[in-house]
Amino acid sequence: MPYTEKLVEELNILVRYNLSTTQEGIKVHKSTAPEAIVAATERLFQKGLVTQSDGGYLTNMGHEAAEQAQLLLNLLNPA
Repeated sequence: MPYTEKLVEELNILVRYNLSTTQEGIKVHKSTAPEAIVAATERLFQKGLVTQSDGGYLTNMGHEAAEQAQLLLNLLNPA
């Protein structure tokens, strides 16, 4: 199954999280963020990967998903 645009949007949210701490989350401002970002964040919440529909913190499963997303990004895009 290829990556869809919606999956890529969700991956882009996951790679924004700082994995070195569990005390730092993100906040997606629904009034100013692009609709695609708002929708992707809401989907991550519905999937149980983040604690709030506007971001919040990663759940345990979300932390693992973010680790994998960041690892893949680093493998495909070495800096």
